[in-house]
Amino acid sequence: MLAAERREYLSRDVEAARGSIQIPAATMRKPPARPVSTQEAFGRVLVELSRIDTVAPYLVTTAPDVATSTNLAGFINRMGVFSPELQRTWSTDDALQWKEGPSGHHIPLGISEMNLFLLLGQLGLSWDLSSQPLLSIGTVYDPFVLRGLDAFLYATYSGSRFIIAGTPSGITLAPEGGAHQSTITPSVGLELPGVTFIEPAYAQGLDWLLCDALASIGDASPQAAGQDAQHGAFYFRLTTRPLDQAPFEMARQRLGDAILRRQVIAGAYRLVDAFDQPKGKAMGETPPLVHIAASGATLPEAIEAAEELGSEGIAAHVVDVTSSDRLFKSWQRTTRQAVRTATTPSIPGAIRAAFPERAPIVTVQDASSHHLAWLGSALGVPAVSLGVDSFGQSGTRSDLYAAHDLTSGSVVNAALAALSMI
Repeated sequence: MLAAERREYLSRDVEAARGSIQIPAATMRKPPARPVSTQEAFGRVLVELSRIDTVAPYLVTTAPDVATSTNLAGFINRMGVFSPELQRTWSTDDALQWKEGPSGHHIPLGISEMNLFLLLGQLGLSWDLSSQPLLSIGTVYDPFVLRGLDAFLYATYSGSRFIIAGTPSGITLAPEGGAHQSTITPSVGLELPGVTFIEPAYAQGLDWLLCDALASIGDASPQAAGQDAQHGAFYFRLTTRPLDQAPFEMARQRLGDAILRRQVIAGAYRLVDAFDQPKGKAMGETPPLVHIAASGATLPEAIEAAEELGSEGIAAHVVDVTSSDRLFKSWQRTTRQAVRTATTPSIPGAIRAAFPERAPIVTVQDASSHHLAWLGSALGVPAVSLGVDSFGQSGTRSDLYAAHDLTSGSVVNAALAALSMI
């Protein structure tokens, strides 16, 4: 009897059994009216997705004892906590309704990041093992991604599809000290095959990127099978620093939703165009020009530096790098093609759209400075890269940014240094 059932299961039409999950392009109805962190926006997007009847059944979250501190509480309140049997509810706190039962969609783990990635690795193979993809999402403090790196690597090696959100991250998590401050994790995300590393700064950008990643994970088409990075795992590095959303909305008005969304997903877009600013319009035709490329929490310092440079007659474009990984891979594709065909390499479209002019570049990120340093080579221009190249320590964010040269003044000085190399 069991053999017959197994034979019937193995002979099923796998492609017919699979069903793609339809994910909306975005969940936010209007931009936030106040400063918002990407960690907060992440939690909001998950709650909105849990309201969609065709998406909610496939959503699964898990965390190693950091569910509330990584902003999963809203999702857990709506979707519940998984347990094989219905459990007694001990807490009546409305802020976190920890209701355990067979219908729950959050799987709690103890403090074991290795178990987190082992579980995500298996949940992320449901498209292959059970003919139905799941939308598997894990959260962890960003520095502790490294604790589960072995399981992370083997999960992606197996073609597993899931999302891991590392949050909070960097020295921006200033008061908690060096043990909770991550610096090398962006490099890990960029260099792991089968993983797309993403570090958004603004809520709407996160919304677009997260929905796009989930659509990729939920794609059950034959073309999505295998270890293609476009259909693998996604690593979102988030922050608890609330950012003013006005710069993003100004870019949105300048570019339009369609173009901006495409560039955000491709990996970079021009957040601030120097010549659209009042000071830029008064500079004349050929002012000194520099690009400031920043990721995540350091965008406010980049914008402030561009304003100061503008007051000195230097045009500074600010580029928000949402996925250094996608930019790097596009550059490598064109470079490898040139090597294999003995032709001149071209600048890929995603990089060219964000950096259309040839000009020196400053890169700034709350991470190791080398993570974005390759952009100078990709563009063939002088580059000065700022970042965190030593262990963090306890202090205020402003003190730590000053100690690691992430202030707007440091960005201005780096821009002047880059211009002197021409």
